[in-house]
Amino acid sequence: MPLENIFIHHVYFWLKNPGSDSDLTELKRGLKKLSAAKIIKQFHIGRPADTDRDVIDHSYSLSWLLIFENAADQAAYQIDPMHLQFVEECSHLWSKVIVYDTVDA
Repeated sequence: MPLENIFIHHVYFWLKNPGSDSDLTELKRGLKKLSAAKIIKQFHIGRPADTDRDVIDHSYSLSWLLIFENAADQAAYQIDPMHLQFVEECSHLWSKVIVYDTVDA
């Protein structure tokens, strides 16, 4: 089923301590808490899949896929107190974050 007329916000996290199960658990806990933000239409928390091709990047620790109704909702999410609290509480866990935002082509 095609996903149309939505805004996708995909965040990739690299943990400072990639071998730490407790850091990974803490980040997942923070993301699950953040998922309660009413403006989020759908979300997915993922880890690198066990696939093996040259074009696949497995270097990240966790990904956070969010689906919003539109760009305005995504912009509102950025300043939502729940999102700001998540960054404050969990940013010590990651060394790098990359975001890919997409809209319909």
